[in-house]
Amino acid sequence: MALVGNLRHRPARRLSQLYVGLVLYGVSMALMVRSDLGLDPWDVFHQGLAERTGLSFGTVTIGVGALVLLLWIPLRQRPGLGTVSNVVVIGLVVDATLAVLPTGGPLGVRIALLVTGIVANGAATGLYLGAQLGPGPRDGLMTGFVARRPGLSVRLVRTVIEVTVLALGWLLGGTVGVGTVAYALAIGPLAHLFIPVFAVPVPESATPELAAAPVG
Repeated sequence: MALVGNLRHRPARRLSQLYVGLVLYGVSMALMVRSDLGLDPWDVFHQGLAERTGLSFGTVTIGVGALVLLLWIPLRQRPGLGTVSNVVVIGLVVDATLAVLPTGGPLGVRIALLVTGIVANGAATGLYLGAQLGPGPRDGLMTGFVARRPGLSVRLVRTVIEVTVLALGWLLGGTVGVGTVAYALAIGPLAHLFIPVFAVPVPESATPELAAAPVG
């Protein structure tokens, strides 16, 4: 698959924003994991697979991202630099952050980790999508299905995908809890707030299609 987009327009700003966003995204995931109060659907799935396979959380995140990216081929989706970077960087950062964050702690501390993680996740989404160098692999899977099946809404496709991975993750032993609900309620408004703030204006011909809704 050829990469879409280019870096002729404001490359330093867009590259720095992309990688700051991806690093922050990985940190936000680790904060939610350490809160032990529930994860977003994809991370419930990642955690469940990690527990079943013995692989690290970040390694599973990278592996799942790569497999999802392969599903773009029949959907005729084209990745950007941000898409490929998303697969690798987030997984490496989440493992590095988990290695230094202690487990357990008082409930108040865990709630603070959860809230910080969710807000940071929304900001990270705005940063890396705003760089306009390609959406994450899971976003592209959703929008690819919608593009191939015009009668389906983005909301319906996203709901079906996320309910499926949430159920699979829960069955595998991933953590579902109040954090899962809080993330579901907060991430849409947070993304709506942060994406316009960090959007880098570049000519339309130079940018890949952004995902309609953020998913790691």
